[in-house]
Amino acid sequence: MSNTPDTDEPEMTANAADAVLRTEGITKRFGGLTAVDDVDVEVHEGEIVGLIGPNGAGKSTLFNCITGTLTADEGRVTLQGQDVTDWPEYKIARAGLGRMFQETRIFGGMSVRKNLLLAAQEGGADIGGLLRRPDDSLLERTNELLEYVDLGGLADTRAGRLSFGQQKLIEFVMALMAEPELLLMDEPAGGINPSMLENLIDYIRTANDEEEATIFLIEHNMDFVMEIADRIYVLAHGERIAAGTPEEIQNDQRVIDAYLGRE
Repeated sequence: MSNTPDTDEPEMTANAADAVLRTEGITKRFGGLTAVDDVDVEVHEGEIVGLIGPNGAGKSTLFNCITGTLTADEGRVTLQGQDVTDWPEYKIARAGLGRMFQETRIFGGMSVRKNLLLAAQEGGADIGGLLRRPDDSLLERTNELLEYVDLGGLADTRAGRLSFGQQKLIEFVMALMAEPELLLMDEPAGGINPSMLENLIDYIRTANDEEEATIFLIEHNMDFVMEIADRIYVLAHGERIAAGTPEEIQNDQRVIDAYLGRE
């Protein structure tokens, strides 16, 4: 089945002229189940793009195919114009792809500062030396990012002692330490205290603007994704059923039937 939606793709803005990420015909099967079925997406420089759909729609599987965690059975993934379809996960990460997961992946026994320093290390680096004698520029960057998410006062606190929402913010700035060309975020609003959501929206927008981070995110919180995304893709049963601006998606009958539900 073609995944070309009836909704026309919105015209790209001037600052989003180049595709940072493109998938073409990505298909992933698990036995007799097709989890992702012939899916095309594009994320352009400077955008915040959302990916929504019901549970089991194939969203995380698509992310795993993009990052190299899984190998697609069919299709192609390009990052900044370079075919990375068969690359291992670590190589794709080094090419400029960052990722946040639904569950935080931090080092709970280490300080917040050391978590950020580890996130900046290159392959083959002397990790022990990096943590004992960090470069002044790395320390400055660490302090800058912690202040950016209002956690500067917790730099020397063990990361495992922070709340889940604070740990998500730590993972967010850990991803920014590596200065990724594209950041994939899997349910950033999940488990976040409602009072923190507006701050999270501001942090992501600031990263998109000041850090020049292009962002592709999965999210189930509809208010959140509709407020923050420039464009949205919708998956259902592994297929792309719609693509467009938040307004177009909210008024797309296929999306209403498959996911958003009726009033």
